[in-house]
Amino acid sequence: MTTYSRPRGFTLVELLVAISILAIVAVLGWRGLDSIVRARVALTQQMETTRGMQLAFAQMQSDCEHIVQRDVVDQRPYLLIGADRFTLVREVFTENQPSRLQVVAYRIVNGTLIRRESPPTRDLVQLDALWQAVTSDADSNPAVALQAGVTGMQVATWLNNAWRQGGVDPGANAAGTAQAPSAAAPPQQSDQAAPPQAANEPTGMQVALQAQGLQAPMVKSFLLGEP
Repeated sequence: MTTYSRPRGFTLVELLVAISILAIVAVLGWRGLDSIVRARVALTQQMETTRGMQLAFAQMQSDCEHIVQRDVVDQRPYLLIGADRFTLVREVFTENQPSRLQVVAYRIVNGTLIRRESPPTRDLVQLDALWQAVTSDADSNPAVALQAGVTGMQVATWLNNAWRQGGVDPGANAAGTAQAPSAAAPPQQSDQAAPPQAANEPTGMQVALQAQGLQAPMVKSFLLGEP
């Protein structure tokens, strides 16, 4: 008499245990993959923000290097610093043309760092009108968005061998506003030669930009004028 042995299969309990183990492994793998993807996205965003800030700093450095000198604007203001903003007058050089003056403004508007520049001019009266329009936010020239997600900007000037926050010192807040000496006061004689730059005229500027996703602000220092 021949007997046949039936092959033994998996029981229901064994199948449930195997499915549970596979489910746990899948969840752990999905969490690990999700964390990697999130970290990569955050890193990419930080890199893009950093790159955008560096480009903005490069533009600021170019403007600061070509900032106008006091004697060119005839004692007119050429640097004004405020909350989340600063305005300056720079010289524009075009090939085969004389140098001209241009008002440049940096602002943070709705979380975006923008740059606005006026048309270049050689007329100081027109420069006064351009300066007034820009500083009063009445300028209609189109603005260029430099970086989005900027939550704050702090500006300091290098004045008398120290960094001074904008608005603390009149010379750092509005350079080029020194008044002429009174006619009634006799000029003072001195054996020492006058310094090449006025005491209330800053020689450097430091800009700190705080952006979303960055724990600390990015800080860059510039020389005012060509070295």
